[in-house]
Amino acid sequence: MERPSAAAAELVAYLKDAGLTLVTAESCTSGLIAASLAEVADCGEVLEGGFVVYSPEAKQILLGIPEHLLDEVNLTSEAMARAMALGALERSPASAALADTGLAGPDAKDGIAPGTLCFAWAFRTPGEYVVFSRTERFPGEPSTVRRQAADWAMSQLERFHRQAGLSEDRS
Repeated sequence: MERPSAAAAELVAYLKDAGLTLVTAESCTSGLIAASLAEVADCGEVLEGGFVVYSPEAKQILLGIPEHLLDEVNLTSEAMARAMALGALERSPASAALADTGLAGPDAKDGIAPGTLCFAWAFRTPGEYVVFSRTERFPGEPSTVRRQAADWAMSQLERFHRQAGLSEDRS
């Protein structure tokens, strides 16, 4: 068994403390976030599941991304990441979702620089969803970009959960 990343271990601890469960919707990281969380002991208490949706068709079929959105926005966009997070949350009993989409590289595509990823974090609340999104750029080879992106995305969930006003002080 590989040693879990610090970001994965910290996220599992936070999810447990906050009473959250998580579903992932991963495109660029191709399941790396869910796999990283799976390396943490007792992750089954908080990891509900994950969707690996690399192609536009998979996004549409598995997450319910509307065809018009696929036509209107770039796959590497915060709008797509937000739709993916909401689609995962709507198809899961989880209380939180983390989604990513982007371009690991090595080459630019459609004017988007390699290493550019868009992320979204969605939280289920009574009667609505609260969603946050960000775009970041990571340097390096595609495998390095994916690892950095996965760790960064996991490290941000607590921040956005607190920003949404949904967490209680853990002390």
